[in-house]
Amino acid sequence: MTTPPRTGDPELDRALADLAAGTARLEEVSRLLRETTGRGESAGGQVAVELSATGSLVGLHLDPRALRLGSQALAEAIMEAFRRAEEDVAGRSHDLARTAFET
Repeated sequence: MTTPPRTGDPELDRALADLAAGTARLEEVSRLLRETTGRGESAGGQVAVELSATGSLVGLHLDPRALRLGSQALAEAIMEAFRRAEEDVAGRSHDLARTAFET
């Protein structure tokens, strides 16, 4: 965070310092949001999905036992894990974004 210039007006200097601190906090939250991922599992942990905060697939784990589920059940398990990962990353992102507005 850079220090705002001094104006000689204490009230304006305080307002500029508060603005700089708020900007730094928002930049940190933005960085954390970019790094946030969510994880979802299904089929007793045999299927796991990891998503970025933007919803991009970051990881997919299929336990070898999941391959015995059959194509329809495996597809449903992947979809369920994906939904859970979406919920997880949305919750994490919401919590992080909320911190930007706390005083």
